[in-house]
Order: sequence, then structure tokens, then C-alpha cells
Amino acid sequence: MKTLLKSKSFWENVAIIIFAVLLFIGLRYSIGSYFVSGPSMENTFQNNERILMDKLVYKFHAPQRGDVIAFHPPIQSTAPFIKRIIGLPGEKVEIKNGTVTIIKADGSHFTLQEPYIKQTPAYNYTSIVIPANEYFVLGDNRNNSEDSHYGWLVSRSQIIGKAWITIWPPGLWGASRNYTQPASVVTTAVN
Repeated sequence: MKTLLKSKSFWENVAIIIFAVLLFIGLRYSIGSYFVSGPSMENTFQNNERILMDKLVYKFHAPQRGDVIAFHPPIQSTAPFIKRIIGLPGEKVEIKNGTVTIIKADGSHFTLQEPYIKQTPAYNYTSIVIPANEYFVLGDNRNNSEDSHYGWLVSRSQIIGKAWITIWPPGLWGASRNYTQPASVVTTAVN
């Protein structure tokens, strides 16, 4: 036994095992794997697509408009939802005539450019002013998604993480399709 404890290879193996355990724990708390269930995020994500979520990103900055997130829904569900953040705290979201308009606290507004949606929404909806630490989310398949246009918001504490990488099926491997509004979006005052 004393010879084993003095062996260089024994301590190298112990170091490898400790490193592997620490790596596993670190990855478990920083990255999560989630399945897309249903058509809500078509055409961006398909049913049964598997996505890795970055679970640490929102410890360093606030969620942004256009981020695709996994979250625990505020309604009865056994699985997390995956949707896109549309409205931020202090804003109102208006969906009318197939377009989504963001109304800021100062009354200025702009219409979202949304090349990622499957089809324009066939409904009208106006949200309340979104409270602090709450977010308005929509599925990219606007007419087939259970999302904030049903009257609920997502609390920051319910957010699991931001879509990072698509890992399944193999033909879709790559960075997840989050979207930032172009700088050319003009904010205009409401008359």
C-alpha cells in the first residue's frame, strides 16, 4: 500500500479523476440540454430538436430582446418551454395587423423586424406594462404557440438559460438562432 501511495501514476490517476468530477459538476451547472417539444418555435427550431442552453449568461447581464430562452412556464407544465424574448421590463407589446410593436415607457415605439417567424400573427393583443424582472415571450410560430399573448409573463427567476448550440439532429449542428434587432430600427414618438 505504501508503494502504491508513493507511485507517480497513482497520483496522476487521482488528479485525472478529481479533474473529471470537477469538470462534470461545472458543466452540469453551466450548460443544460433541452428538447424542443411541439411546433411553437418553427421555423427556427423543429420538434424534437435538442439545444444546449447557457445557464450562466444571465448571471452577468440581463436577458435581451431576441434571445431564445428555456424557462419554467408560469402555467401547468412538466417540461420547460422554449420561446423568444420580445418585450422587456417597462415596455408594452402591441400585436396588431400582423406586426409586433414595442411601446417604451417614454411613449416612443418601434415595430420589430422578425425574419425568424413562420407567419405573421393572426390575432391582436396589447400587453400590460411589463413589470421589473418580467419578460414577454412569443414562439416563432406565432399562430401555434402557447406564450405571453395568453396573458402571462416570464419572471427572470423562471429563466433557465439562453439557447446556445443545436446538437441534434446532426444536420442542424451549430450556433442557436438568437436575433438582435438591427441598429437601423428607428424609434418614433407616439402622436
